[in-house]
Amino acid sequence: MTPFTRRSFLGAALSSTLLSPLPTAAQAAHDPMPFHRDQLVARARNLAQQPYRPRPEVPQDWQDLTYDQYKAHRFRTKRAIWANTARSYNVDLFLPGLYFRQAVQINTVEEGLARRVGFDMDLFDRGEIAPPLSQAETLGYSGLRLRTTLDQPDKKSEFCVFQGASYFRAIGIGQTYGLSARGLALKTADAMGEEFPDFVEFWLEAPAPGQPHMVVHALMDSPSVTGAYHFRITPGTTTIMDVEAQLFARADLPHMGLAPLTSMFLFDRTNRHRFDDFRPNVHDSDGLLIHNGNAETLWRPLANPTHLQVSSFVDSDPRGFGLMQRSRHLQDFEDLEANYHRRPGLWVEPKGRWGKGAVTLVEIPADKEIYDNIVAYWRPDAPVKAGQELALAYRLFWGEEPDTPMPNTKTAAPIPPLARVIDTAAGARIFGDPGRLMTVDFAAHPLLAGDPEEIEVHLSSPDVETTPGVLQRNPGTGGLRLAFSFTPNAKNHVELRLQLRRNGQAASEIWLYRWTA
Repeated sequence: MTPFTRRSFLGAALSSTLLSPLPTAAQAAHDPMPFHRDQLVARARNLAQQPYRPRPEVPQDWQDLTYDQYKAHRFRTKRAIWANTARSYNVDLFLPGLYFRQAVQINTVEEGLARRVGFDMDLFDRGEIAPPLSQAETLGYSGLRLRTTLDQPDKKSEFCVFQGASYFRAIGIGQTYGLSARGLALKTADAMGEEFPDFVEFWLEAPAPGQPHMVVHALMDSPSVTGAYHFRITPGTTTIMDVEAQLFARADLPHMGLAPLTSMFLFDRTNRHRFDDFRPNVHDSDGLLIHNGNAETLWRPLANPTHLQVSSFVDSDPRGFGLMQRSRHLQDFEDLEANYHRRPGLWVEPKGRWGKGAVTLVEIPADKEIYDNIVAYWRPDAPVKAGQELALAYRLFWGEEPDTPMPNTKTAAPIPPLARVIDTAAGARIFGDPGRLMTVDFAAHPLLAGDPEEIEVHLSSPDVETTPGVLQRNPGTGGLRLAFSFTPNAKNHVELRLQLRRNGQAASEIWLYRWTA
């Protein structure tokens, strides 16, 4: 597998309006059409009952653009949607072409009426190397970017982008774009290949002056599924997205990933020896965090394996999961351009009960940091059959790692705040028998205060015997470090589990690690 590069109807009259053919871009630019969220749901439901028809590709000259030629077209932010109004958000547009061979249609919605944003090349400045291109009012765009007033009072800053398939990404104030989310993942890492559903059309609700959030609707289409999505996006130190989706299966969906996240992990101190690089770490995210239905907190450091590997963390009614970036200092990366220490974590908080399934982690071998080689998602235990509908709701947090969440049901046990894992390192055992030495650092925490001998180490593996380990205070962090070793087995595949406890009670997250040669 190759890593990827960067419910109800209205009346019959309303439905008939919805299901009538869309106007051309030129017509839509002048003729507003009624729009309601229920209309979009009805359209997605109707679309799923019809054979899939791929969207046409943009003209060949757009597809033949080089990377530099594509980047030579810059959107004129002074002409952004709502730029010359008192509305609280502006929207920039992206050209199609190059990697984006199928355009999307974009509409604005004001007072219940939608108006198509027709294609306009004059919205872009063209650099000297930008070649002349064929143009059509129906061409469309490849995506959109949201801007609003954040930490700079006189400037609308960007914080969210929708572009490519069903990908979207966001940041909190002061952060740099990193990992992405998707509307849906299908057949990730399956032998027959992955299917990438597309957002094919967007509707942007016009925000009122001073409105703190932005509402975006999207229509999804693919050979196997259609969907109607509703995003309520509130930017800030942490940008919060409330996502609601209604999915309609065209075909059986035996392997579906809900709330999928996509990130990059190249190396850290567990595999640093494989890369001749001046930087000590290179990654957008360094671990998968899970708050499961049993009120346990799991931390799984990410890996860049030499062979594709898939890990499933079986659960019922998960509290949340996410790909986090716990390395938060410039010296962790020593990269003055990529600013990996400022990349956001992304946390998924389900709304309602998601039932049985598994948080699934896919780690794909990668040799360069340009590849998104990490995927995490919730895989429901029960497959969705053709003709079935699925309603889904969750909240996304883009930014710093969230505090320990409250239970998502009144009867669920609270998740206790525990000492976090802040670093994992590995290397050859230098003295004694050949083997591997591992160190795990835990952050300073009241539960870990005092004499380390008062802390119980629960370390186990179903594959090998480990040394008891040495637990010491780390003067650099104020927390504790456990160092232990093991001798690899013939399969060169070792699963490890570690937790620190005090008086028989959990004092730290559960550290889970898969070592492979």
